[in-house]
Amino acid sequence: MPVWEWALDIVGLCLLLALLYGIALIVRRRLLARHGGTFELSYRMRTDHPGRGWLLGIGRYSGQSLEWFRIFSLSPRPKRVWARDLLEYAGRRAPAGTEEMSLYDGHVVASCHYGGEPLEIAMSEASLTGFQSWLESGPPGTDWNRR
Repeated sequence: MPVWEWALDIVGLCLLLALLYGIALIVRRRLLARHGGTFELSYRMRTDHPGRGWLLGIGRYSGQSLEWFRIFSLSPRPKRVWARDLLEYAGRRAPAGTEEMSLYDGHVVASCHYGGEPLEIAMSEASLTGFQSWLESGPPGTDWNRR
């Protein structure tokens, strides 16, 4: 078998794998959305370097927690889970500098605290309104003075 046929077979296999990966991502997103509405949610993993460390993802409310899934992962499990009673909203800001290129277009950065540690997430204006409503609508017995 000539070398060019091997190369053609390898290119064809790579294209097939890329297509299957894309289909798997679409199916995964549909399955995640089936168990509750999802929205675009970016998470800042490293806060020690200004404007860096953002990871694109999908957010989903699940009872008393906010789940975050990586956008290009095939895992059906969330990468991060934040409990509502430990999450505090501190404010919002517009993306600055290189953050504008790292985040989805039109997203704002929400500064929060989770268990006393700083946490930054980014979402659309509409999703931020929903996030604030979700935080405020905690179950009976929630310490409202803490928020």
